[in-house]
Amino acid sequence: MAKKVVATLKKEGGVKYAKVIKAVKTATGAYSFKEEIVLQEDVQAALKA
Repeated sequence: MAKKVVATLKKEGGVKYAKVIKAVKTATGAYSFKEEIVLQEDVQAALKA
């Protein structure tokens, strides 16, 4: 389970970034959230990992 939030982390004519938030299941069974800021082209790869 993951959702993608497009962040406003860009400058005029710069590289576009996206903020990826993933739910990660811990050893105890609880879920925690891991946030990453990646290039928009790499979002699918970040969600697969």
